[in-house]
Amino acid sequence: MSGFYKVSEWIMRFSVVNVLWILFNIPFVFLVINMVMTDKIADFIVLLGLALVLAPFLFFPGTAALFASCRDWILDKERKSLVRAFWGHYLENYKQSFIGGIFLTALWAIWLVDMYFFYDINLFTTLLFVVMGGLLFVFNINFFSVVVHYNVGFKQILTNTLLISVGSPVLFFVVLISSAFIFYANLYAPVFLMLFFTGTLYAFINFSAFYRVYLRLTERYEASKNQE
Repeated sequence: MSGFYKVSEWIMRFSVVNVLWILFNIPFVFLVINMVMTDKIADFIVLLGLALVLAPFLFFPGTAALFASCRDWILDKERKSLVRAFWGHYLENYKQSFIGGIFLTALWAIWLVDMYFFYDINLFTTLLFVVMGGLLFVFNINFFSVVVHYNVGFKQILTNTLLISVGSPVLFFVVLISSAFIFYANLYAPVFLMLFFTGTLYAFINFSAFYRVYLRLTERYEASKNQE
């Protein structure tokens, strides 16, 4: 019964927080769904532009709250109501995630425009844009882990994100592989799994990987201090 209770508790955590994340992003989700369903390039561009405008206001703060909730579980912090905890994280991280959202959305917009015009010039440019997109994606995901874990200024958040993104190949590939796996699974899994588990599962996996790297770096730093 104890094991059954623990499994039920984790299912509830993942599902409730995932639904909250979707609810906080309903306008953004609506735009993304319409982007996927439309077959007109003009409509797609308009919807993409609107999604990029809304992303700093909705997607980034909501996703930061999602990562912060998963951080609480991994660090085994004091348990609160899932709804209150999510709302508290949303308010606490809104400013930093909003500013980061503006910065990262601008980078994504530049990447998309450049890729549209220069993607198929030759094989080199194609590979270059794929690599740049992968690096930007990993940086974006690690930004959420850093912004909810470090209580520092925005410049330091970007610095820490960059260092941990390029300095840990294991974390880099965990982010890419988990993204590919969950994306592939969602193509064939029932819709309810995406509605109740996809976001929290992804945030939990990636923050867990980030936290392992963080602990390892902290241990190395403490060891070097002790040697001095």
